[in-house]
Amino acid sequence: MEGFSIVAVALFAFVVVTVAKGVRIIPQGEEWIVERLGKYNTTLLPGLRFIIPYLDRVAYKLVTKDIILDVQEQEVITRDNAVILTNAIAFIKVTDPVKAVYGVVDFGEAIRNLIMTTLRSICGEMDLDEALSSRDKIKARLRESIADEAVDWGLTVKSVEIQDIKPSPSMQKAMEMQASAERERKAMVTRAEGEKQAMILQAEARLESAKRDAAAQVNLAEASAEAIRRVTTAIGDNHTPMLYMLGEKYVNSLLRLGESDNAKIVVMPADLQESLAGLLRRRGG
Repeated sequence: MEGFSIVAVALFAFVVVTVAKGVRIIPQGEEWIVERLGKYNTTLLPGLRFIIPYLDRVAYKLVTKDIILDVQEQEVITRDNAVILTNAIAFIKVTDPVKAVYGVVDFGEAIRNLIMTTLRSICGEMDLDEALSSRDKIKARLRESIADEAVDWGLTVKSVEIQDIKPSPSMQKAMEMQASAERERKAMVTRAEGEKQAMILQAEARLESAKRDAAAQVNLAEASAEAIRRVTTAIGDNHTPMLYMLGEKYVNSLLRLGESDNAKIVVMPADLQESLAGLLRRRGG
């Protein structure tokens, strides 16, 4: 009886283990790959499923929800030999579990490396300014380039986002120096242009002033000529009034010279008396 009890317990344990190995509960959002004697047999969908114990085994458990792959930051050389740093993030989904596990060793690592390689190739065809300002263009080309490879691996690339794209620290320093030099150049051009305009305005002002001075001299000469003509007409052949006026102006000029604060010594002409006498004689005659 004791031996029979041991056999019964062992048999019961075997049945329990067998049932446990044959029953599988797959959670929602996963699909399990079952191999029978080392070869692919079937794919278990979410829910209560059964397999043949000891012959079948669950080889892979795949998540069928969207998978987020973080693509690490890397250095990329642009077409004009500038160094930029860029990283990305990819959203993929397993649509064919069999291809995903048997088509590539590690589909996550494969997609990550494919994105890095393609990103270097795309940015390498662009200049620095274009690469920094064409994030949407890079994203579209990147997704298009890896889509075919992803299908072969049983994956769907839902989206690829460029997280960051920026110049390397050394490149940033060089760009800052270039920007500073460009600002200084523009400032020098602005100052030179301002000086040029100032010189032009000064020259135009001098020219205008010279023109007005010349016009004033011409007017003054014409006025003087007209005055002389009128005096000549008024005096006619009688020179006495003219001599009297000249003498009067001569005397007034000497008086003003004598009254000046800066005048210390006034030198009188030696023939002053004779000149006045001559004027008076002519006036009296």
